[in-house]
Amino acid sequence: MEYQTVKGLLFRLDPESAHHLAQFFLELAGFIPPLLRGLERRFLVEREELTQTLFGREFRNPVGIAAGFDKDGTMVRSLHALGFGHVEVGTVTPKPQIGNPKPRLFRYPKYEAIQNAMGFNNDGAQVVAARLRRLYPAPFPIGVNIGKNKETPEEKSLDDYRLLIETFRDLADYLVVNISSPNTPGLRDLQNQQFIKELFTMASDLTEKPILLKIAPDMEPAQGIDLTATAVEAGAAGIIATNTSTDYSLLKGAREMGGISGKVIKEKSFALFDAIARELFGKTVLISVGGIDSPEEAYRRIRAGANLVQIYTAFIYGGPPLIREINSSLLEFLKRDGFATITEAIGADR
Repeated sequence: MEYQTVKGLLFRLDPESAHHLAQFFLELAGFIPPLLRGLERRFLVEREELTQTLFGREFRNPVGIAAGFDKDGTMVRSLHALGFGHVEVGTVTPKPQIGNPKPRLFRYPKYEAIQNAMGFNNDGAQVVAARLRRLYPAPFPIGVNIGKNKETPEEKSLDDYRLLIETFRDLADYLVVNISSPNTPGLRDLQNQQFIKELFTMASDLTEKPILLKIAPDMEPAQGIDLTATAVEAGAAGIIATNTSTDYSLLKGAREMGGISGKVIKEKSFALFDAIARELFGKTVLISVGGIDSPEEAYRRIRAGANLVQIYTAFIYGGPPLIREINSSLLEFLKRDGFATITEAIGADR
């Protein structure tokens, strides 16, 4: 069945119900090796020209699924089979959370956008860790995105991140500190230099596993540069830019809640990523996410300095064929522009 047919059926359901249905089938597919192999033959593009070694692991293509799609680590195998070169699980909190009241997830098909106010709903660190123990190490890189519990006061935030780092340091290829979701009250207040220094100093004492910082798009470039440079100086192994946006003026009909993702935040996300890359390219691993919806946009981010790109909303609208198209087109772009490997293209516009 073609993805547009599947999408038509899923879009008859409310967004969260559709996600749960897709999750059910993708989780099931993970236990059927012949089905996974069939999906890989159809959608997975892995070529030497697209391969990079980062964090001591081979990323066989640069396109990953952003955190938020597989919050609980139930779809990891299937998402890889659908074309993703790496899978980022989470956001995971120390204790289980049910998240914010429903409805909390909204589609805007006309604008290829999504608005979510989920609130870190997840099964909690212990349950997710148990699942990852059955998967890790995997034949492809796995990341875990971590965040504090809603009820944890700001002054106790470091305790939550300590527990999460200790829980997942041996169950993933990299970890991501999420202090940029708009759906946990006060979380974005942690996007300050003092907390960043304390967090990454603590992290370096806990593990040698690479830990990255994910930032929000809703800050001035100078602030983003200062914050990410501070993180790298304090030991961050990379920067992910950006999370969802609370600039509701970007989306006609947007609700005054949660974060916006998709095509409408493309330029906002790129602008901040580009500013950060001008400062940090060559000094750390850079991952670009936010509004990437085509091979051309993925390539623009790569030439701007992104080692990897991630998508989420575009996956909802374009499905696995889009992942295949991006990676196949990247091969064509590299050849057209005279690059033997993707490594040569990364930062070519810097």
